[in-house]
Amino acid sequence: MTDLDPISPVDAVEMFLDAMRDEHAESTRKGERHRLRAFTQFCDEEGIENLNELTGRDLYKYRIWRREGQGDGREAIKLVTLKGQLASLRRFLRFCANIDAVPPEMYEQVTLPVMKNGEDVSDSTLEVDRAIEILDYLEKAQPGSRDHIILLLLWQTGARTGAIRGLDLEDVDLDGKHPRFSGPAIQFVHRPDQGTPLKNKQKGTRWNRISEKAARYIQDYIDYHRNDVTDDYGRNPLITTEYGRPAGNTFRTTLYRVTRPCWRGEPCPHDRDIDECEATHLDKASRCPSARSPHDVRSGRVTYYRREDVPRRVVQDRLNASEDILNRHYDRRSDREQAEQRSDFLPDI
Repeated sequence: MTDLDPISPVDAVEMFLDAMRDEHAESTRKGERHRLRAFTQFCDEEGIENLNELTGRDLYKYRIWRREGQGDGREAIKLVTLKGQLASLRRFLRFCANIDAVPPEMYEQVTLPVMKNGEDVSDSTLEVDRAIEILDYLEKAQPGSRDHIILLLLWQTGARTGAIRGLDLEDVDLDGKHPRFSGPAIQFVHRPDQGTPLKNKQKGTRWNRISEKAARYIQDYIDYHRNDVTDDYGRNPLITTEYGRPAGNTFRTTLYRVTRPCWRGEPCPHDRDIDECEATHLDKASRCPSARSPHDVRSGRVTYYRREDVPRRVVQDRLNASEDILNRHYDRRSDREQAEQRSDFLPDI
């Protein structure tokens, strides 16, 4: 301990996040910040003001403390969430060893829970029928609104929220004049120096076709609903708030809100009293069992493509993801569905 330099947990986390700046996207840094927030809460509650004082027993206590739902919302968390937070803590402690804040081997004392087969993969998705129902509702009730365009783009392209968020007006070809396409299309561009990186960096830069119908609604949004604003870099974002380019969380909260059945005036499928249900409040919409995230929209699109026998290479290129990632994290077909589709291509013997 005598060779260690004193530093508070909060200051060490900030140094860790700053060190990530050169090699990681902003979204990755935000994810690490979020996953380490509970650890700094724990240190504060336990009176650990100097990381030099951190012990293996403290790390064990933190694991139990977090597993039982202490810190960061005070709610029980899933095993996969705990694993992610402990993995972030291991990475953080390895960094701390490099800056002489903890012993070099301390990160090894954070053991990760063993997951059963498939337990570390969410099986949540937005089914095709539900996606179409919600889009139909938005077309009638809020045509060309920001909510409508966010879900429309997420569903039609299957893109990640970061890609949709990074779109500028100049990235949208609604007239179909781009030489590579005979109809309207949008271009996802990797712009890391201007706050809108793509997950796969330059390899993520690509054009995606959109339907004529989608192009008309996007034009309506631009003409009647889009705020005439620029972002911090002087660019003209396609999707806007009154202050500029929306934060990534805007897309998540939008999806949680519009995927609740009660938001569309439908009866609650979970037998809840709508007047008393906490999920009717905008900041608690994610607590509705029917609420879905942007990730669920992406998995729903992949599953749709799989069921329609769209060539795998086409799906990989359009969604900018490897076959392994698509199979593991996005394809929600049942084992029976997959077997039946394979049999369609195999000869009878």
